[in-house]
Amino acid sequence: MLPAVSDLIGVIEDIAPLCLAESWDNVGLQVGGMDQPVNKVLIALDPSPEVVSDACTQGVDMLVTHHPLIFHPVTSVSLDVYPGNVIADAVRHGLAIYAAHTNLDSCAGGINDLLAERLNLFNVKVLKAAKSDSYSDAGLGRTGNLERPVKLKKFVGNIMEALHLESVRIVGNPDAVIKDVCICCGSGSGLLKEFLACGAQVYVSGDLNYHDGRIAEMERKSLVDIGHFHSEHLIVEALAAILKEHSKNNGWDLIVIPYAKERDPFGTLF
Repeated sequence: MLPAVSDLIGVIEDIAPLCLAESWDNVGLQVGGMDQPVNKVLIALDPSPEVVSDACTQGVDMLVTHHPLIFHPVTSVSLDVYPGNVIADAVRHGLAIYAAHTNLDSCAGGINDLLAERLNLFNVKVLKAAKSDSYSDAGLGRTGNLERPVKLKKFVGNIMEALHLESVRIVGNPDAVIKDVCICCGSGSGLLKEFLACGAQVYVSGDLNYHDGRIAEMERKSLVDIGHFHSEHLIVEALAAILKEHSKNNGWDLIVIPYAKERDPFGTLF
């Protein structure tokens, strides 16, 4: 039996309800119809032209991404520029596109919890609680503890090994002792105030800026910027595994593909 787009959305939204998305976000079905049958679903971080082109070439029926294809209001669908060219390509090939963004960051078992698990944090708690009273275990960012105190340089080395990173940016004394950790997947600047107030010695996130670094330096705190891509890409395999399990349990004829060709747009020259 083939599931419909609505069936897969139901699985995702059971985990990451739309009410957990930030008010500025645009989550949910971006292109396509709820009743479309799905034999093949592709999971990716971004709805880039390359990802959508590959999805269409491979005969994919539904693309599930973390970042939304349509983030700001679309005033025209031009075939010459993004996102109009991607929208047109998807419609032409009958490809449904769905995004689970900040709701998937915030939910229990979502990206922040996956990152906390990958970094071997204990006693994990939400940094900034969700506005919905129905989900007390949801919110942006996480705090946690290491099993034993380590120096910052050792902690950073462990992160790089766990996430297969070639480089990271840091603020702080490499010999500073780390026990309590704060994390935020994606762009972490917006939670810097919460990090400084939570008592942790280090903040691990992506897209941290110069002024964040100066503030942390003055407060004698440490920052580890692992990059936006690497702080979130681990959701691709995890979400694929969830959909595969539901497919098996429901007897769906569904092929689930975690997209393997995405790379961080930023590189490092030595």
